[in-house]
Amino acid sequence: MTIHQDKPSAFIARRFTASVEAQINERYAAQVNEGDRILNTAQLIEQAQGCEILFCSVTESLPRDLFEALAGSLKVVATLSVGFDHIDLSAARDNGVRVLHSPDVLSEACAEIAMMLLLNAARRGYEADQMVRTDSWPGWAPTQLLGKGLVGKKLGILGLGRIGREFAKRAKAFGMEIHYHNRKRLELGDEDGAIYHETVDSLLSISEFFSINAPGAPALTGFLNKDRIAQLPSGAIVINISRGDMINDDALIEALQSGHLFSAGLDVFQNEPDVDLRYGELKNVFLSPHLGSGTTETRDAMGFVLLNGLSELERGNSPANCIA
Repeated sequence: MTIHQDKPSAFIARRFTASVEAQINERYAAQVNEGDRILNTAQLIEQAQGCEILFCSVTESLPRDLFEALAGSLKVVATLSVGFDHIDLSAARDNGVRVLHSPDVLSEACAEIAMMLLLNAARRGYEADQMVRTDSWPGWAPTQLLGKGLVGKKLGILGLGRIGREFAKRAKAFGMEIHYHNRKRLELGDEDGAIYHETVDSLLSISEFFSINAPGAPALTGFLNKDRIAQLPSGAIVINISRGDMINDDALIEALQSGHLFSAGLDVFQNEPDVDLRYGELKNVFLSPHLGSGTTETRDAMGFVLLNGLSELERGNSPANCIA
């Protein structure tokens, strides 16, 4: 695949960091979605007409209709994300479009958010913040807002990949005992003392804290349902930084209301940004608006991974972050 060398045209569907956009504008004749609003497929097709390169993110759906509508001009899709389930890769291949994503540079930032969720869920961060913010704090008391300590507690991680391992490293530093389930057991050197469970049921049964870190996949939609939540120890805490659709909202909310779960910390949701309003009524859930990779350093790095991949394509190479 060859990209024309006389400043190829590009469309930036969401605003990237200033450093990344400066590089894009230097290399390409770029148009940008100035309002940074989420574009539907029809709007995206209209805005990207005639462009060779489409910069996007997980908020844009790229179905077959888009690739067929932009056939003949679109050469590369560059998505600012690790996941690519928002892109019809088969349609991209059928229409000769290469697809780049941005892996391997956001593990630490996502692990930090996982720790933020875990700590706030365990130590009742939302309630504490509201007590001070609303001037309803009566002063210190011996039994006020008692939470759960981390030392010696079992943290079960579903998906001990790059992000999961960074999260485990941080949780281990807080004195937690790490357990995990993957489709395949890691090499001993990668486990770093984590205890492997051959089945999800085995992992759930011991997880005083349970974190969903597995990459999104159709087979995992609705994974954490009523039956699986019931397998968690009473008073367990649930963390999700993976995909919102991996949790059955009805089941999780019921468990939080009944007290079977002590609390939850969620950074991702079904139907984002239209979050189930019932979560907002619960005091024992800490909510975060999909901040996983949200540091300037990480978003810069993700953008530059895409630009490096484009450079490789322009040289006729196949970069490691090319998935179609």
